[in-house]
This record gives sequence, structure tokens and C-alpha cells, in this order.
Amino acid sequence: MRTTAAVAILGGTGDLGGGLARFLLRQGVAVIIGSRDAERARHAAAELKVHFKNVDVRGESLVDAAAAAGIVAITVPYSAHQATLAVVRDVVQGKLVFDTTVPLRPPKVLRVQLPAAGCAALEAQQILGDGVRVVAGLHNIAAAHLTAGTAPDCDVLVTGDKEADRQVIIDLLQAGGLRAWHAGPLANSAASEALTSILIGINKRYGIHGAGIRITGEPRAA
Repeated sequence: MRTTAAVAILGGTGDLGGGLARFLLRQGVAVIIGSRDAERARHAAAELKVHFKNVDVRGESLVDAAAAAGIVAITVPYSAHQATLAVVRDVVQGKLVFDTTVPLRPPKVLRVQLPAAGCAALEAQQILGDGVRVVAGLHNIAAAHLTAGTAPDCDVLVTGDKEADRQVIIDLLQAGGLRAWHAGPLANSAASEALTSILIGINKRYGIHGAGIRITGEPRAA
């Protein structure tokens, strides 16, 4: 069983957060489900334990989950993004925060609506401050793919200002069977966040369940 530092998933009771939890638990990674409602988080963790008996998974409040983990994943809807970051700001200092948030603004989710900061990932960096290393990704993969446990026919773009921090997340994703790519600095997250609205539109127009992107070509040998 593979082990690594525990990952807190803030918003882990939702579709994407729940899918990410299963994705990590299949690797043997300890998971802490974080929610505004700690009891709801504990309930979600208890349900996961039914399927993942030999892996550490528990539920906590947002602050307690973030404080206990080595890596903190943000999987909340954009409407809860700023409030969630503000709540955990103090306890994530010095940590790696993996932000998956896309600035979707219902009901017009088919329209790209990036925030004034440029993208949700840059908003996260501004709110959390320079003491936190923010990396962004998983914007263009459906939660169902993570939940299913089968390798999806799509890739993941990972952005962040430090290559070493991006690599930590890329290694975690690739260990679970995803193809993940270095996609440059955090500001480039604007491109992958914007693509989400386009993919939602493609899903709706063509009846696709979980359209994604694929990087073509073969990387040069190391």
C-alpha cells in the first residue's frame, strides 16, 4: 500500500471532492474530509471506510482538516471559494494548497467568467498570501472519472509558480493513472479554468458525459 502525507480535501462531501477522495484512497493515501459541517464530513468518511477498509480516512471541520494535512486540496464551488480560504488561511501557512476551483457562476455556466484577479487560482494566492504555495489543476476532468477508478481518456493541466510544487501534484495524479502536464505559472490557470465552461457546453451540445482535453505528441526522452 502506498503511503504519503495526509491530504485534506476541503469540500470533500461534494462530487469533485468525493471523487478525489476515492482517487487518493485507491493509492493508499490518507485522506481527511473537510467540511463546514464537521458531522457531515465524518459521515462521508464513514461511508468511504466501507469501501476502503485498510486506508486512513476521517472527517473534520475545515480548519481541523487543513491543520492536520500535509497537502490541502480545495474542491468547493466558486460561491464558497473565498470564504473557505479565509477560514483556513492561518492553518495552511507554509503548506501546499491544491486548488481545483473553477469560477462558474450559475446559471450561465456555459460562459467564461473569470474573476478580476485573472483566475480563481490567483485569487486563492492573494487571499492565502506568500506563505502558501498554491498549485491548480483538475479543472477539466469530470468528477465521475475520478470516482470510477478507470483511466479517463483526458489529461490534466497543472499550474503553479514553482516547478517543484507542480511536480508534487503531478506525481500524485500520475500515481493514480492520470496523465498530468506542467502547464506553467499559476496565472496560466486562467486557460484551464476557462476551458471548463467550454467543455460543459460541449457535453450539453453533443451528449458527452465528461468531455476532456488531450495533449497530443510524445514528450522527448528524459
